[in-house]
Amino acid sequence: MQKHKGSVSATTMDKPLKLYFIPYLAAGHMIPLCDIASLFASRGHFVTIITTHSNAKILPKSNNNFNFQTFQFPSQEVGLPDGIENLSSVSTIDEGWKIYHATTLLHGLIENFVEQHPPDCIVADFLFPWADELAKKLHIPRFVFNGFSLFTICAMESLKLHPLPEDASGSFVIPNFPYDIVINSTPPLESKSFMDPLLTVALKSDGFIINSFVELDGKEYVEYYEKTIGHKAWHLGPASLVRKTTQEKANRGGESEMSVQKYLNWLNSKQDNSVLYISFGTICYFPDKQLYEIASAIEESGYEFIWVVPEKKGKENESDEEKEKWLPREFEERNKGMIVRGWAPQMVILGHPAVGAFLTHCGWNSVTEAISVGVPMITWPVHSDQFYNEKLITHVRGIGVEVGADEWITTAFRDMKKLVKRDFIKKAMRRLMDGGDEAVQIRNKAQELAKIAKDVVREGGSSHDNLTTLIDELKHLRDNRVPKQL
Repeated sequence: MQKHKGSVSATTMDKPLKLYFIPYLAAGHMIPLCDIASLFASRGHFVTIITTHSNAKILPKSNNNFNFQTFQFPSQEVGLPDGIENLSSVSTIDEGWKIYHATTLLHGLIENFVEQHPPDCIVADFLFPWADELAKKLHIPRFVFNGFSLFTICAMESLKLHPLPEDASGSFVIPNFPYDIVINSTPPLESKSFMDPLLTVALKSDGFIINSFVELDGKEYVEYYEKTIGHKAWHLGPASLVRKTTQEKANRGGESEMSVQKYLNWLNSKQDNSVLYISFGTICYFPDKQLYEIASAIEESGYEFIWVVPEKKGKENESDEEKEKWLPREFEERNKGMIVRGWAPQMVILGHPAVGAFLTHCGWNSVTEAISVGVPMITWPVHSDQFYNEKLITHVRGIGVEVGADEWITTAFRDMKKLVKRDFIKKAMRRLMDGGDEAVQIRNKAQELAKIAKDVVREGGSSHDNLTTLIDELKHLRDNRVPKQL
């Protein structure tokens, strides 16, 4: 996009922008959008995150330009306990829908606030399609954030334009794509029928804000997006790199059950690339029998590990009988590792040289964090955009290996029917952790990509330049806007 030249005075153009960011109430949406808001704040613009009281407490505040506008979460109306205000705090599909219902109840309050105090621009999650009408009413630009890579948006749009047969199942080739990409499982019809209308409304916006960088998505997919979809997309990531200090990284999105220093002390005692980090994000809840297979693979492979198990949050004192449903007897006594029941400071852990690989669900937030520090991935997608992300990691960029998961579910709450057996998990672990030729090659590629990731957010880098151009574009739109008729 070209920078505009207008007759607006330099003084007016220098006036900071007023921007509202409206994230969906889930860690994987809130954290990266908060990071993106911080990018604008770091350039001297006034940003406001619109969220609820509890969520504001777990999101980091960047500087004086960074504010929160909070609303009371409708706990009673939706039947959730006080303080449970985002998807990461619930563990059943029923509770997940209650969070979603709560966001619809908040719609009126948010809309009323925005109308009374209009900004220069709204950046709203794509799960809030009502932001489209609101922005039109106020004659202001609206950008959409959904936490997906551009590669994934292209794949979803391609399936919208060239649908698979209704009875399709199993693996498939993405239709009409720049290259043949085989996805390991067909998206569930319920998932697709939920996503497609949201994407349609999103494409009416002034553009997508993408937490990625052009060199990661690939120029061929950027060109495909521009040619096929004809919509604007702004690569501004990896946004997590806005967090520079250990403390800033540790404070992103939650409180750990242990101090950050305890993780660092433990990791400092380990050799480089010797620790396996395992985390499936905040809303992938595996059944006990699947956790047992993961534990068995860890034990049989013999690697030191940090394993985040949100399924067991608050169950630290479970009986031996309950524990043995998901952990082999005396597992913790026999194995060298840490089991974390709940939140872990992921950026701090991934950034430590002792971590040699990351077993991940391929949530885009986790993917960009791993890429930013050059950690290769073992991919185990579960739902949403994750099966597409897997192929960008393994097939397109060659910075990971696949466990072989082929069950795409609608939600992430213990809904799996298939079991990924320990032998498959162990084999994938060994491919990256045993230091063979394949592991060296993949690690080198991951580290090369990490160097690019750090360069793109610096002055002269592609994401840094995109942010500058977008800011100029928004100033131009603000300064040439026809005032709203009252």
